[in-house]
Amino acid sequence: MKKLALHWKIIIGMVLGVIFGFIMNSLDNQQFVTDWISPFGTIFINLLKLIAVPLILASLIKGISDLKDISKIKSMGLRTIVIYMATTLVAVIIGLSIVNTVQPGNGMPEDTIEKIKLKYANDAGVTDKLEKASAQQDAGPLQALVDIFPSNIFKSLTEASMLQVIFFALFVGICLLLIGEKKAKPLVDFFDSLNEVVMKMVDLIMLFAPYAVFALLANVIISFDDAEILVKLLWYAACVFGGLVLLIGFYLILISVYVKKSPLWFLKQISPAQLLAFSTSSSAATLPVTMERVEEHLGVDKEVSGFVLPVGATVNMDGTSLYQGIAAVFIMQVLWPEGLTFTNQLVIIGTSVLASIGSAAVPSAGIVMLVVVLETIGFPAELLPIGIALIFAVDRPLDMCRTVVNVTGDATVSMMVAKPLGKLHDPKPKEWDDHYDAVK
Repeated sequence: MKKLALHWKIIIGMVLGVIFGFIMNSLDNQQFVTDWISPFGTIFINLLKLIAVPLILASLIKGISDLKDISKIKSMGLRTIVIYMATTLVAVIIGLSIVNTVQPGNGMPEDTIEKIKLKYANDAGVTDKLEKASAQQDAGPLQALVDIFPSNIFKSLTEASMLQVIFFALFVGICLLLIGEKKAKPLVDFFDSLNEVVMKMVDLIMLFAPYAVFALLANVIISFDDAEILVKLLWYAACVFGGLVLLIGFYLILISVYVKKSPLWFLKQISPAQLLAFSTSSSAATLPVTMERVEEHLGVDKEVSGFVLPVGATVNMDGTSLYQGIAAVFIMQVLWPEGLTFTNQLVIIGTSVLASIGSAAVPSAGIVMLVVVLETIGFPAELLPIGIALIFAVDRPLDMCRTVVNVTGDATVSMMVAKPLGKLHDPKPKEWDDHYDAVK
């Protein structure tokens, strides 16, 4: 009997989780989900985060040392950054085109705005986002550059500071090339073995994925406590969702035209990572699964995936950038229509592209960067809490959707970088029990 594919198991878990969440809501028994179901989702995310840093370290060091040529690192890095910036620019333009055409903020009832203001403007979540955005703006213009260079690599590893870990891995990889193959071999072999072990961990952790997404989705459903506000924000949410669908369509065109692969095949291979991205709302937590799918199921060599994907999880936030463009204009349509000038929208494009680089790969980080975007165009400070409150009610479901796009974009760019470098090969998927018979 043919085994059910992993992505179908995950989809079944998601559907059952949503149904279970609605049942618990109807029974007014949300506490049961919080106490007895949600922790299993948290355990799953913790396991993925546990292996993310060792996987990046091992994969990137081994990959760079395998290149045998330092000039290839420069070529790969430059190509990666250029493609990421280009796709982010496309994402923001798509978002602004949709929101200016549909104009979801026009005609928002005053009583709805007042209700949202009363419910969310002083919410702890909104206040926290405003404080984080303020701290981000207080930093110097080159702080993002300074933050790439660690002073203590063990602290960077502990705190999972991705860019610092990537820099350290690149530094070690380059130095391994410079000391010669014979002297480098023991350390290269160590990281090669570590990479294989961590990838096997991914396979084992993914056995738990269908149950984990059940827990994660059930927890999300019980957190929606005001259906009326959700309905009032439907047009805004539809704009974001429609833009994200168009952006995925753009990726599929790139896969078909540039990479010369079937878009349907691409979606099938990457779907487990997309489904986990939707469930966790975190590119960082999904990163180990994204790397496993890209290397073993899309056929990208680990020296490319080990660099492109961790960088992408930190600096490539296409879905988030699209959302920021739509959200900024929507808030202005409702609260500050006089600010909707062509110049301000050009500033939104530039700021959203640059802000995506500083956007952390964690749930709802995009809303922090949205505050920065709004403040850059001179949005009235007294309206900021109301503006963020306006979209806060639907931020989590939209965050889930835009994380799917972020992960899909990372996988697309990894194939685009690998193709001209000759680093795209026939996929060789591995199963968790490949060597089980030998040790059982």
